Amino acid sequence: MAATRRSTPSNPGTSWREAAPQPLVLATGSDEYLIQRVRESLRDQIREERGTCEVTLISAADYAPGQLAVVTSPSLFDEPKLVCVTELSSMNENLLTDALSYVKSPDPEVTVLWEHGGGNRGKKLLDAIKEKALVVDCAPLKSDRDKSAFILAEFKQHGKRIEPDAARALAAAVGTSTAELAAASAQLISDGPTTIDHDLVEKYYGGRVEVTAFRVADAAVAGNADQALKLWRQAVDVGVDPVPMVAALGAKLRLIALVAGSRGSSGGVARDVGAAPWQVERAQNEARRFTPGHVIEALKAIAHADAQVKGESRTPYYAVERAITVIATSGRH
Repeated sequence: MAATRRSTPSNPGTSWREAAPQPLVLATGSDEYLIQRVRESLRDQIREERGTCEVTLISAADYAPGQLAVVTSPSLFDEPKLVCVTELSSMNENLLTDALSYVKSPDPEVTVLWEHGGGNRGKKLLDAIKEKALVVDCAPLKSDRDKSAFILAEFKQHGKRIEPDAARALAAAVGTSTAELAAASAQLISDGPTTIDHDLVEKYYGGRVEVTAFRVADAAVAGNADQALKLWRQAVDVGVDPVPMVAALGAKLRLIALVAGSRGSSGGVARDVGAAPWQVERAQNEARRFTPGHVIEALKAIAHADAQVKGESRTPYYAVERAITVIATSGRH
């Protein structure tokens, strides 16, 4: 017999690490790696309780009427089930109708994981799920503090320790991908001593700070010209092409232009501009540094650089440096 399952809703801020089998689990946030970890954790816990687990994925965007009833119905051998409803933010009307009915009386022997990446699509269903579900946070890691906290928790989960300054160094060395942070942590957990210090991280990862186009763009938009140019030159050294660099600058500034002065929730604005809520929140904060005139000036510099790197100049890298400089030195300091 299965262990007793929770039947009360959780705090919306519950960590994804605390996901536990119960009839309804809602994963909110757009980090696909964290959502996958939730799936695997639920599957493993069910297997530990029951010895086996049948896992089924349903796309909410392509849902066919009656599909939920079929996959949650008892199997011939009474095998416990984990049903993962993906792309809930793109659900169709068929899913909405069937899900509202199911949530009213979920099967206590089936765990249904509802995966919602953001926005207000199907708010009525989300509200109904939240009343009964364990809600876990799978939002992307936004800040260096978030990344360091993730690494510290990975080590703690496996009974090992990494010093805080070592965790920060590892986060800087590996980059922004949660999957890459987890992989680097797993390598040190497996191969390293009980406690990982800064020197050991430097030994394994020193000099491997990931310099991407978006990190350069972040520094430029923040007004840090020296850092942005330094990162760009490092990026050139490791082979970053000027075309995606200009594209990254353009994407940052266009989003800033779209959200500047916007009102309403980040979810509502995100739906209007086609971005994730966390990206909108960040762009709204970044927009405070720029006046409309600054944004226009920066966009003109990017347009000029775009033409230069696509054939109008024999020195495309210089054109990118000029665009970075214009963006970083525009706005309020």
